[in-house]
Amino acid sequence: MKRDYYEVLGVSKSANADEIKKAYRKVAMKYHPDRNQGDKEAEERFKEAAEAYEVLSDANKRSQYDRFGHAGLGNNGRGFGNMNTEDIFSQFGDIFGDDLFGSFFGGGSRAGRGRRSQGVRGTNLRVKIKLNYEEIARGATKTIKVKKYVTCSTCGGNGAKDKGGVQTCSTCGGSGQVRKVTNTFLGQMQTVTTCPTCNGEGTTITNKCTTCRGEGRVYGEETVNIEIPAGVQEGMQLSMSGKGNAGERGGAPGDLIILIEEESHPFLQREGLNVVYDLHISFIDVVFGIQTEVPTIEGKAKIKIPPGTQSGKIFRLKGKGFPAINSYERGDQLIHINVWTPQHVSAEEKAALEKLQDSPNFKPQPIKGEKSFFERVKEMFG
Repeated sequence: MKRDYYEVLGVSKSANADEIKKAYRKVAMKYHPDRNQGDKEAEERFKEAAEAYEVLSDANKRSQYDRFGHAGLGNNGRGFGNMNTEDIFSQFGDIFGDDLFGSFFGGGSRAGRGRRSQGVRGTNLRVKIKLNYEEIARGATKTIKVKKYVTCSTCGGNGAKDKGGVQTCSTCGGSGQVRKVTNTFLGQMQTVTTCPTCNGEGTTITNKCTTCRGEGRVYGEETVNIEIPAGVQEGMQLSMSGKGNAGERGGAPGDLIILIEEESHPFLQREGLNVVYDLHISFIDVVFGIQTEVPTIEGKAKIKIPPGTQSGKIFRLKGKGFPAINSYERGDQLIHINVWTPQHVSAEEKAALEKLQDSPNFKPQPIKGEKSFFERVKEMFG
């Protein structure tokens, strides 16, 4: 089971972006595998911190995580468990600076490690998924086809026609950065900027792939399986990391944002976690009482209406509502009783009713202990 991301980084839920960044830097330096060689637990802690930072540093993902926990991130975020440390530094290494790499590698720079080309990150995609009440209550797996940029199968995403088509940048030596030393009255000052020749990638393409023309990606289609957790709501957004557009020249892919839409139900209405059903019954039914069936999210349920039930009475079917996401809580089904009044009666029916009109049993009377409609609503919904 995944740990809470705030706990992983050791920050409070009110921490700002700078505090989260500093906390991640501290944890990553502590657990970096080069400082804990052979320690598998430290390596997992390092990856866990990267995953936590990947979510909490993104405003949209953090908002979804705060509302719905890990389930709100679709496939649980990017999933750094299968990535190596170089992959992680290609994503977030810029927040550490040379002091981290110097402390790890004896004063060397990032270039000394053999900088991994980052390319250009792909853009995010958005899709809408419609769910019926049963799918929302149980969770669902949806398989969809997404039109998007995919990695070029000819060059594998590097944009080169062959292995010799990618060369280390001669300007920066593969580091992606150029350093310039200038003399000032205060002494020598060193500045570091992105290499203008390779745009920070560390490599240049001399022989472009004829399929993608050097981009490392082509427009195509991908089949995506989307796991929808039980309890989602209208307007909620899930995020599947890495399922958006492929990046250029090996760049990280974007994310797939899934917007949840609820299909209307022919009989039921949703009110938070509760489900509401209006049951219309006749005057005769409420006089004698009946047992009937009502629709629920997952089929039908029997309910007994006792004699003398008043119009406006609310019955509750415990646990027949929607589950709360990331929780064991579950709503109820509320059944509103509506007594149907006939609009047309025959002469015989009218005569029979007139005989009963003066009977005290058929005159409206307050029921002892019966709460008003507003009291019942306040009690149910707080």
